[in-house]
Amino acid sequence: MNVAPKSPEFVRLKVDAILTTGTLTALAAKRATSTVPIIATLIGDPVGVGLVASLTRPGGNVTGLSTQSNDLVGKRIELLLELVPALRRFGVVGQSDNPSSMLEMREVSSTARAIGIEVDFLEMRRVAEIAPAFADINPAVGALYIVPGPFTAANQSRILTFALAARLPTMCGGRFMLDAGGLVSYAANFADIFRRAADYLDKVLRGTKPSDLPVEQPSRFHLAINLTTAKAIRLAIPESFLLRADEVIE
Repeated sequence: MNVAPKSPEFVRLKVDAILTTGTLTALAAKRATSTVPIIATLIGDPVGVGLVASLTRPGGNVTGLSTQSNDLVGKRIELLLELVPALRRFGVVGQSDNPSSMLEMREVSSTARAIGIEVDFLEMRRVAEIAPAFADINPAVGALYIVPGPFTAANQSRILTFALAARLPTMCGGRFMLDAGGLVSYAANFADIFRRAADYLDKVLRGTKPSDLPVEQPSRFHLAINLTTAKAIRLAIPESFLLRADEVIE
């Protein structure tokens, strides 16, 4: 069961549990009820956005599975630098009204600047803002870091079309974006997260309280590279990178 933002419909229906995907839906569900168990999935920082008190002791009626996206920022930037060694400035594409996305964008900024790399933000909330953001992009921007979220996921084809036209390498927050033309992704396996969510839901329906179920973090991360995109933007991928990749798309 999923819940739409700002909709308490499932609460009125007196469901036994609510399963959500993404930060905004989880926050909407939490606002709607403090009693119905909520299993939240694909949350980058559940503590940072106020969904749970802590990962080990969630408290309240919310638990679930995190993507640990904020913790991957350093590794993602490291991988981007391996692909583009001369990179000195990159753009960050993210949804400016999504709390989880904003937390990751701030983490990207602080991490990059700590190693002497400048960051430009391409903040977006509406489809109409995508084209102007790319039209105004700084010519010195040498790559894009795409923060995972509902907006970037829903508009991945449009965003990546502009990136490809500008021949910008893209670090994506999910493997699924590579099918739309993204260059590289380093992230948790979303399919595994959804399978584990079914286990959580089963436990809750059998009587376990969400407050007694620690928020689960992924233990393995998937590195994928799209060679078709690399060829399109004329970027040579080091052999050492290809040997480490979990998946090479040709």
